[in-house]
Amino acid sequence: MKTYVPDNNSTEQNWVVVDANNVPLGRLATLIASRIRGKHRPDFTPNIINGDFVVVINAEKVALTGKKLDQKVYTRYSGYQGGLKKETARTALARHPERVIEHAVFGMLPKGRQGRSMHPRLKVYAGEQHPHAAQQPTKLENN
Repeated sequence: MKTYVPDNNSTEQNWVVVDANNVPLGRLATLIASRIRGKHRPDFTPNIINGDFVVVINAEKVALTGKKLDQKVYTRYSGYQGGLKKETARTALARHPERVIEHAVFGMLPKGRQGRSMHPRLKVYAGEQHPHAAQQPTKLENN
């Protein structure tokens, strides 16, 4: 059986805008991760990056269902003794709402070199404005 390999001429990268207003975080992250990975394309190949660039707006208005605002904990470790920092989702959304979405999406991308090269394809902004109008992004309806 032969493996299908798309030619380099068909690897057009589109720009997509996703509005995170009142959308559950997990549903939003799965939509974005599959878009970045290119799984929506008919010529999807797992070892080739041919997904879209995704711009997320209104990150501060993303929804967390249930008690996740107070029970979901993000941890960081500095590497030093006693350097473990913990932060609930409520404080993380108040301080850096972009990082909450980035953390969820990056956990759904492949691990390794390919996943690390997909990271720059995600642009997250807390408010309504974004500086990517020159790329003429299309609005994606998240159902």
